[in-house]
Formats: sequence, C-alpha cells, structure tokens
Amino acid sequence: MMRDIPPQAKKALGTLNARGFEAHLVGGCVRDLLMGEVPKDWDIATSATPGEMQDVFACFKTFETGLQHGTILALVDGLPLEITTYRTDGDYSDNRHPDKVTFTRSLHEDLVRRDFTMNAIAMDSAGKVADSFGGIRDITAKTIRCVGEPDVRFGEDALRILRALRFSSVLGFGITESTSASIHKNKGLLRNISYERVLAELTKLLCGKDAPSVLREYADVVCVPIPEIEPMIGFDQRTKYHHLDIWEHTLETIRNSPSDPVSRWAALFHDIGKPQQFSADENGIGHFYGHAEASADIASKVMRRLRFDNKTCGTIKKLVSGHMVPLNLTKRSVKRLLNRYGSEGLRQLFALLRADRLSVAPEFSGRQHAEVDEAERLLEEIIAEAACFSLKDLAVNGHDLVALGMRGKQIGDTLRVLLDAVIEERVENEKGALLEAVKENLANPMAS
Repeated sequence: MMRDIPPQAKKALGTLNARGFEAHLVGGCVRDLLMGEVPKDWDIATSATPGEMQDVFACFKTFETGLQHGTILALVDGLPLEITTYRTDGDYSDNRHPDKVTFTRSLHEDLVRRDFTMNAIAMDSAGKVADSFGGIRDITAKTIRCVGEPDVRFGEDALRILRALRFSSVLGFGITESTSASIHKNKGLLRNISYERVLAELTKLLCGKDAPSVLREYADVVCVPIPEIEPMIGFDQRTKYHHLDIWEHTLETIRNSPSDPVSRWAALFHDIGKPQQFSADENGIGHFYGHAEASADIASKVMRRLRFDNKTCGTIKKLVSGHMVPLNLTKRSVKRLLNRYGSEGLRQLFALLRADRLSVAPEFSGRQHAEVDEAERLLEEIIAEAACFSLKDLAVNGHDLVALGMRGKQIGDTLRVLLDAVIEERVENEKGALLEAVKENLANPMAS
C-alpha cells in the first residue's frame, strides 16, 4: 500500500515527523487504499497545532482554509494536501458544525469523533495502521457502521445521514441495522442542512452503482429534501405498458441510465409529475396526459430549491419535458430533434428514452428499445455526413441577406425558413441555391 501513496504525501508526513510531531493519513484515502482503490484526495491528521503546522510548512505554499478548525491546505510539490490538527469537537447545536473545537495530541481522540468506522482508520509514514473501531473488519465485510452511538453521530452532523446513503450506493456496502434504524429515525435533521450540501451528496448517491436499491430502502429519507417524490411511491399505473408502480419504474429507469449527474437526475424526475396527471378511462385504464411537461415543471422547482446551476437545470428540464417525444424514424425527423437539442443533448435524450423504455413491461420494451437504436443510428449517420440541422450549418448567413436588402426581424425569419427547407430537403444547402430561393420568394411569407 505504501507504494501507492504519492511522494508528496510521504514528504509531508516525513516533514512533520522530523519536527517531532505525529502525522497520519486519515479518512477516505486510507479506506480507499485498503480497498485497493486510488484515492482522489489525501488528508493528513497531526499532533501539531495550527501555528506549529504553519511553521513546519513555512517553505511550502499554504492556505488557511479552516484554521479555526485546525486545518490548512499545503501545496507540496504541486499536490494539495489538507492537514488538520488532532481535535475533539464540542456540541453541535446546528446539527452540522461543532460549537467549539479543542485541539489534542491524541490520535485516538481525533478518530473517535469521526462518522463511520471505515473512515476512522489512520496510517503512518511506515504503513502502520491505527484501527481502534474495527474499520478494517467493516471494509472487509462491506459494511457501514457509525463510530459509537449512531444517534449521537447523526445529531452532531446530519449530513452524515446522506453520506451513509451515498457510500452505500457508490461502494456497494450495506448499512448495519443500528445505523440504518438511526438514519430513518433522524431523517428530519436533514432540514437543518444547506441545500447545496444536500445536492452534492444526493448527486453522488444517484450516480452510484447501487443507487436504485438505496433509494428504495431509504425513500422516506430522500423525501425529506424532495417531498415531491412521495406521491410516486406505490402509485399503480393501471396500464398494460407498465408492470411497475411509478416509483419502481423510476428506479429501474435510473438503473438503466448512464451514471452521470444529468442522466441520473433526469431519470429521477422524468415521471415525477405523473401522479397529478392521472386519469382513468371508462375501462379503468390509467392515462397520464401532459405528464412530461408537468414533470419538467416540478423538476424545475426542485432544482431551484436544491440550488442547481442554471445550465444544468435547463438541460435536465429540457430532457424531462421531451422524454415522450415520438420517434419518427426518418432523417428529417432526427434533424429536427438535432436542431432543438444539439448533438450532445440529443444523445442525452436518447439515453433517457432508452432507459425509460427498458423499464416498461417486458413484452413492450424490446420493440421500443429497437426504435431508440434506429434513431441513434440515424443521428450518427447525419453527424458523419455533416448534414445541416442548425442555423450555424446553413451555407448563408445574415450578411448575405443584408446584401439582398433585408433588415431586422426579416433576416432571422428568412434564415429559419431556409433551414426548414434544407431539413425537409426541398432546397440544397448550397449558397447559390439558397440565395436563389430567397430571390424567388421575396414577395411571399419567407421574406415577411
């Protein structure tokens, strides 16, 4: 394992040791090393106080990222390392931050305050591991267990509730019975956590390999920040096309989606408006007219509340609102979709359509899946041909129309009509042919 530790981290540990201080790798990086994974971040805990750390690393560039909590960021030969003084925490009156931090020289006292046993393991510069709480045992058993009393851990920092779910989803670990019971019991504490932090954890959870099973088991927890999910749970769709209720269908759609944030959030939201759009015909068959737009509207409200950035919010809303688009398997139809979504956006939409259609009743999923395959084939063919599907692809532009005497709104209107004609293959995308079409129609609505 020591060979997997970057030389910069070893150097930082050695620098602290040379000055007479204890220093250990701690937390997620040790967990990842023990699992045979490559850590993304390297955290160090030390017996040195913040002032002593600044003195030790005076020859390196440092940043006071959390000095009041004993943390500095040291840039060691280009690698950022978060280095924190051993500490004990006081009460957590806001269920998120300690009211008081006390620095200590004891590694054990520092580890006992941590969230889960798998994250309460330390490793020194020689590779010796300190594991006071059975973290290695739990990693081997693929188990998430709180350090000490779960109610206390979650009361200190309610975000740990979502961290447990996120770790379970990403790592494929189970959650012990006592920790799980405490999660359900203390879920209301999530209301004390900022939406930005909730969004970060939920996004990682959604992108995990076991997201569907975690969402199923802890739906009541996820409904705290997203109560709009609750009406989907157990909602019988009453149609031959769906063998699952809305929530179970949604979980299957997530399972069948690419594991990137946009795809997974779009899958979670795509049918969230179905319950409010439900109607039954005279035969008792369920219908959900307009549910795509309703789902997009609800998704937009949720995303604004969770503080999504505007670009991601717009992308997901557009995918959700378009997930019922009919697939007319012609190049003209696909070009129109390309014009609306762009190549990247249309690939994302097709991924959502595939995931959605794979999650319907088995007797219908095969044919619907094949339709998406054919639409994707046409998409790639159009792109390979460099076919025109947007205004920027047109062989003429606004300057060409100005030269013909056009002004203002007339230019944009004409370009859009020309694009429509090219997509419909009524006019070749060639400058001379397009200008001739304009000249021949200056007196008709094309020029109005």
